[in-house]
Amino acid sequence: MNFSGGRPYGSAPMTSYSNAMDPEMYNGSLEGAPDSFVPPSVSDVGMSVPMGISAQNAAGIYSKIRMGAGSIEIGFPGKYSGNRQAMTPGMFGEDQRQAIKEISQLNEVSLTTHAAYNIMGLMGQDQRGNLSINNAMMDVEEIKAAIDFAADTAGGGSVVVHTGEWERPMTDMVIDDETGGNRVNLGWDLQGSGRNIFRQRPSEIADAHFTLIDDRDSRIYEQVQKDRKIHYPDWKTAASDSQGFDQDGTPAFIRAGDYVNYEGRKILDKNVYDPVNGRVPEFDPDGLRFKTVERDFEYFKREAAEKNEWLQRNWQQVSYKKGFTTKEDFDKNWYYIKMYPEEAYLRATLESNEGYARGWALQFSERVENQVKQVEKLRNSRKYYEELKQKVPLDEQWKLMKQDATLTNQTGGIIPPETKDPLEYIDEQIRSAESNLEYARLSAVSQEAQARDTAVTKEHLITPIKRFEKVTSQMYAMAAIHAMRKSTNPDNPVTLAIENIFPDRFGNHPQELKWLVGKVREKMVDMLTEDEILYGDQQGYPSEGAQDQYGANPYKIAGLSKHEANKLAENHVKITFDTAHANLWRKYWQEDPSKSPDQNESGFKNWYLEQFEDLAKNKMIGNIHLVDNLGQWDDHLAPGQGNAPIKEVMHILQKYGYDKAITTEPGADASTDLSDFHGLMKTWRHLGSPIYGAGFGGGAGRGGGSGGPGTWGSVQYSYFGQTEAPQYTFGAYAPSNDWTLWSQVPME
Repeated sequence: MNFSGGRPYGSAPMTSYSNAMDPEMYNGSLEGAPDSFVPPSVSDVGMSVPMGISAQNAAGIYSKIRMGAGSIEIGFPGKYSGNRQAMTPGMFGEDQRQAIKEISQLNEVSLTTHAAYNIMGLMGQDQRGNLSINNAMMDVEEIKAAIDFAADTAGGGSVVVHTGEWERPMTDMVIDDETGGNRVNLGWDLQGSGRNIFRQRPSEIADAHFTLIDDRDSRIYEQVQKDRKIHYPDWKTAASDSQGFDQDGTPAFIRAGDYVNYEGRKILDKNVYDPVNGRVPEFDPDGLRFKTVERDFEYFKREAAEKNEWLQRNWQQVSYKKGFTTKEDFDKNWYYIKMYPEEAYLRATLESNEGYARGWALQFSERVENQVKQVEKLRNSRKYYEELKQKVPLDEQWKLMKQDATLTNQTGGIIPPETKDPLEYIDEQIRSAESNLEYARLSAVSQEAQARDTAVTKEHLITPIKRFEKVTSQMYAMAAIHAMRKSTNPDNPVTLAIENIFPDRFGNHPQELKWLVGKVREKMVDMLTEDEILYGDQQGYPSEGAQDQYGANPYKIAGLSKHEANKLAENHVKITFDTAHANLWRKYWQEDPSKSPDQNESGFKNWYLEQFEDLAKNKMIGNIHLVDNLGQWDDHLAPGQGNAPIKEVMHILQKYGYDKAITTEPGADASTDLSDFHGLMKTWRHLGSPIYGAGFGGGAGRGGGSGGPGTWGSVQYSYFGQTEAPQYTFGAYAPSNDWTLWSQVPME
């Protein structure tokens, strides 16, 4: 990335380092760039080529190389089945792949690959917002197809895939257990002013929405809304310290705040959350009803924290129910066992339904018992009257007749009572009692079943981050292992490079992305070293409704240590950082009204660069998309045309020795300028990348001759579709023993 000082000559008889573009660059600095910034070579920054949009085939890719692109990211707008405007890797057969490979090798151009653009993470979300493991598995196969393409054409390099797993509120971006441990809410400046710094809507602090899913079928169950209060039992607790008894009748010291039952006995800790033997609501003797209290979201933060403390204390009881055998297993699965506030909130709404159903089940069960006794008494009565009737003479049996006043009572005396044989009357009563018994029995069973179904549903309602840690991270890891197996050049491995996309979806805050990649790496290590993995018998693929099904691990590499597996995971799972997508956080940045516009602008810029530097210094970045916008929409402006801190990003990359792909995605220039390639040239110009004149008039203005120093306009608006002949060569190709013109024409 070195360049030489000195002013250019007006004309030069031959290509020269001293005859490059734009004289202002040769004082050793660029406006807006740090003093130590070194302009990159044009071969260091390449361009994306969406197949079906910018190019149709190998010849289309070659045309970009002839224009001067030193590196290219081949992108696939299509997914699954492609078409002429949105191609997929499957549309490129052996001949096309070989041609692309040879073109890149002959021209010393590096290639990277972008998997289907409309893959938005691996949660399997469809256009209606539903989640599906089957959709996610199809996306994994699509990513594998892009990996195969990269291996066949580039022999390595990054394969970019978007993340954007699910929608989550910006005011509650929590990447660890919010109820204890390392609480990190990325929507707030917890290290500084303590104020909210990101939100989508002015009211989001109060009414943020949370999505939960049923982990049995991936169904979106319901949204929790923070500003909606719900009535929840006021649990009965001891008012003061006292000596008493627990539920088992064992003497126990009862502290103020301990859960107690209606006899004042302490609820055993193991029973606290049991729906039958656990805590009970306060009873209001005056109103003859149980007490409920209106609870808000903050209450359920405390409720979740209390439940998590209980889970840790009773880990053995919990492990038994979950099928774990050791504390190590419990701790390893803690991410899935722990409770989040939004889970506590939604479960509370279901507890009311569960309690209602259990109450009716008890009432109907009591009716069943009463009806059974009534039927038994009626049968005994019938037997008595049957024997009595046999003893009474026929002419006196009229004395045994009974009046049935049922209809009389029902009609208010309008219908007179009927006189019936006692056996007939008793038989009617037996039939009625048996019918009531059947009704009570069926009702009791259905209400109890409903209560149990609700109780089970509560346990399966999870926040999506649990689904990611358990299932989705493993699916990413499967793709990364495929990339590892397809790698043949240790200096240029095939790498899964997960890209930040839009701020409103999980995985796109830089710290979320860092966390996400860390989880995928952890899962990849497990898959390379453990004897068993989740869904191992299914080659690691989950299925809808499958729970903790561990099986033999088909991905394990015998003799591979954890340390070696960690190195492999770090090499094959990286981040693609898109500078424009990161700049979209500007749209949601909450300015501090006590500061000036310049100070607020500086605040956002500092946040942006601090986040990026954290990723760079941790060596997590494997690809850079160098794109710009105005902080509102993903308009794909060329770097320097918007307000993203592009030069500062490049300086940070230099600081930490980054040497991998840098690609600009100049989509807007294809519409607002002459071509998408002009976006790449604007990038070179913005970064001060030197281009060198060739032959007489190489430094001239438009039209040739010796009128003065060359300008970027001479390059940008001359040869490509215009009337000027090629006059410039690129730093990657000249000077050398085999000088090459921009057009690849020999220089004789």
